[in-house]
Amino acid sequence: MGLNIAFILDGNRRWAKQHNLSEAEGHKKGAETLNNLFNWIKELKDESPEKYSIDEVTLYVFSMQNFDRSQNEINLLMDLFMKSCREILSNRKTNEEQIKVRFLGRKHLLPENLQKEISKVEDKTKNYNKFTLNFALAYGGREEIIDAINKIIKEKKQCINEKDFPKYLYTESEPDIIIRTGDVSRTSNFFPWQSIYSEWFFLKKMWPEITKEDIKNIINDFHTRERRFGK
Repeated sequence: MGLNIAFILDGNRRWAKQHNLSEAEGHKKGAETLNNLFNWIKELKDESPEKYSIDEVTLYVFSMQNFDRSQNEINLLMDLFMKSCREILSNRKTNEEQIKVRFLGRKHLLPENLQKEISKVEDKTKNYNKFTLNFALAYGGREEIIDAINKIIKEKKQCINEKDFPKYLYTESEPDIIIRTGDVSRTSNFFPWQSIYSEWFFLKKMWPEITKEDIKNIINDFHTRERRFGK
C-alpha cells in the first residue's frame, strides 16, 4: 500500500515579492510547481515502488480564511481552479491512470460556474480507484467538524462514537505525511481530526521553490521515524 501525503501550499505571494513579481505571477508559478509535483510522484514510484509509491495526495489550496483576501486575488485563484478542473477533464491521464478527484470543503461558497466544473470532475472520476487526488478548497478544519456535527444533528443521532464520527467528515482519509512549505510552523486549520498521527514536515522553501529532491528527502526521513500511534 502506498503513502498518503498532504501538502499545505504556502508561499506563492512571498516568493513573488522576493522576485519583484506580482501576486498573480506568484500564483501562476505555484500552479506550475503543482503540475510538476504529479510528474515527480510518477518518477519517484518508477525509481522505487516499495519506498516511494504514493496512492493519495491532498492539496490544501484555499482555506475558509482565504476568503478574507482581496477580491482581485480571489478571482485570480478561482480562475486557476477552473483551469485545473478543465485540464483534469480533458487530460487522458485522468482516465488512463484511474485518478479519483475529490474536492473537500464548503463547495457551495464557490462561484457557481466553478461548482459546476467540480461536479463534472467528481462525477467523471468517482469510480476510479488507482490514485486519489483531493483538493481542500473553501476548506477549514473547524468548519469541517462543525459541518459533521450538523449532519449528525440532522440525522437525529442520540449518540456517536470516535469510530463513526469520521464518516460525517469531508474525508475519513488520514495522511501519513503532511508537508507545509513557506517557512511557517503551524497547521492553519488543516485536518485537525485526520492528522493526529501524521508526520509533519515544515520546509523553509516557498511552494514555487519545492523540488522532487525535497519530496524524496522527506519520504526518506519518514521511513526512519518510529510511528507508535501512542503505543
